[in-house]
Amino acid sequence: MAKVAHERDAMAAPDVDVAVIGYGPVGAMLANLLGMSGLSVVVLEREASVYHLPRAVSADGEALRLFQTIGLADELLPRLNTSRNIRHVNAKGQLLLLLTRAGIGPEGWNNAYRFYQPELESILRAGVARFPLVDVRLRADAFALDEHADHVCVRYENLSSGALDVVTARYVIGCDGARSTVRRFMGAALQDLRSHERWIVIDMVLESPPAGVPEAHDENGVVVDAIQYCDPARPTTFIPMPGKRHRWEFMLMPQDDAAAITRAESVYALLAPWNIDPEKSEIERAVVYTFHSALATWWRRDRLLLAGDSAHQTPPFLGQGMCSGLRDVANLAWKLRDVILGRAPDALLDTYQSERMEHVRAFIELAVELGRVIQTTDLEKARQRDHDLVANPTMLRPIMPRLGPGLHNNASAPAGARAAQPRLVDGSRLDDRVGYRFALLAKAHLLETLPTSLRKQLDDLDIAVVTASGEASDYLTSIANEGVVVRPDRYILGVASTPEELEGVVGRIPRMATNAPDIQPVRGAASSS
Repeated sequence: MAKVAHERDAMAAPDVDVAVIGYGPVGAMLANLLGMSGLSVVVLEREASVYHLPRAVSADGEALRLFQTIGLADELLPRLNTSRNIRHVNAKGQLLLLLTRAGIGPEGWNNAYRFYQPELESILRAGVARFPLVDVRLRADAFALDEHADHVCVRYENLSSGALDVVTARYVIGCDGARSTVRRFMGAALQDLRSHERWIVIDMVLESPPAGVPEAHDENGVVVDAIQYCDPARPTTFIPMPGKRHRWEFMLMPQDDAAAITRAESVYALLAPWNIDPEKSEIERAVVYTFHSALATWWRRDRLLLAGDSAHQTPPFLGQGMCSGLRDVANLAWKLRDVILGRAPDALLDTYQSERMEHVRAFIELAVELGRVIQTTDLEKARQRDHDLVANPTMLRPIMPRLGPGLHNNASAPAGARAAQPRLVDGSRLDDRVGYRFALLAKAHLLETLPTSLRKQLDDLDIAVVTASGEASDYLTSIANEGVVVRPDRYILGVASTPEELEGVVGRIPRMATNAPDIQPVRGAASSS
């Protein structure tokens, strides 16, 4: 083993551009984005196949837009159901809070969907197979990272044979979950955001929809809404999922035995208010989780980076855990691409943490605040909560925080905010004209006044130029500008109404001072398995 490692360390170039540790939804999305960017990638995953039970269940319009970017939205869509609201009710069934997410949002997709995770992961993995430079190694357990000046040596065990092996990569991305090996080698601690409660999560397959949830029905009597039962005797969550699947989550109380509560008789006792017939249902999963809230203290150290649960953990009360991880890799993949291809300096990767950390913190803090409402078990505090909220229920809409400090510098909003995806006059979606790259959406008047030098700069930077029409023109009017520069991750770099303003925005795109790249991408053969 030492000899193999020494020989590889002495090689002129690493084996691959990027090693991704972990092949859940976040790692698989990153592999798709890097594959479509033309980079060579190895994915190391300790399990033999997609995990066969559901875990995450919620996706938002931003996530669907990312599936659109990688060309898999149309395949995923028939396997989703559309989510409408999350209703918070007290023990008497009175409305306390309403998170409304119905309808098409600014992303051009519905604001919220629910999915069955094994199906979603299978679609992502099939997408990865499109890219010959992405090599997926299952039953590969990474256990050590040796860092060098221009690469990282990843040591792993083939769990099928017991053999030890090594692969070298320019960068290593830890998508390996809450107990991340990569985070441990980085020496990054977790900042505790003070929400750690144990719940039992129960996934059921039912022959017919459950009774006892009229508050979850739409106008046609179909169960569509998720319900948070803010009952101090037992805080509970109900979530309708695609097909015949339904999820319940029950907060563990002091008298509960965590081992006994997952047994079938205990599960059906918890489900008694919904009249679930054991003969017409199946317990797909019953497991006790601790819902954590935490942020890694840093997300990058030299050639090691974190994404998803390895970088942050979010309580489930907003349904934003997986979505936040997908935002991470949407932000990171194009930056890795531009650095590895020699288009941008390595310092571009430092903006990953600065932009993403405060952004995800906003979601975590809101989820923690909602958790405090839901998880109130003190009777007097619950009475006060009900008194305050029943008379004037709060309505919340999906939050859309700006990125933290980064490429937009000190520019005022909408720079750093999420860009909408309007349709053009021919009915096409904006992103389908763009791909995973920078874009300039502008009214014809502005484009007609651009000097030749600026047009050449747009070409040299590979910025897709789209003339606004239809809804896209109305969108520019709504943000009071003639043009908007949108990043590959669909956040706004800046807005402009004159060629001079546009030149200033384009100047924020980091590029090497010379056209000669400082490194060459690895183009060794790889086989996806």
